[in-house]
Amino acid sequence: MSEDLKTTLKVYRGAAGEDAHYDHFEVPHEEGASVLDALVWVRENVDASLAFRYSCVSANACKECMILVDGQVNYACTARLNTGAVTVEPLANKKQIRDLVTDIVPPKERLGSADAE
Repeated sequence: MSEDLKTTLKVYRGAAGEDAHYDHFEVPHEEGASVLDALVWVRENVDASLAFRYSCVSANACKECMILVDGQVNYACTARLNTGAVTVEPLANKKQIRDLVTDIVPPKERLGSADAE
């Protein structure tokens, strides 16, 4: 990623039942980089405690990296990083676990769930 251009990543932080806040990270910007690239860069270079899901990069097949990007539901692996500022938040309609991680397992697929029938 280029050291010349920067993007400010505004990341929702916290866990269910805690007071939430936003952390701001200056990340290097590279043309074509994804929001997922920026999140991985933050975790590897600035804050290893940042929680988010992904299991593939730029494949849009696993759906694990689905988050809100500037208020819109998007895949972090396909949402392009722009210069300026980008806000990332957990999905609003899912139970939050920590930071950008939400419970994405459908109720009928949960082991031991009373909902699964």
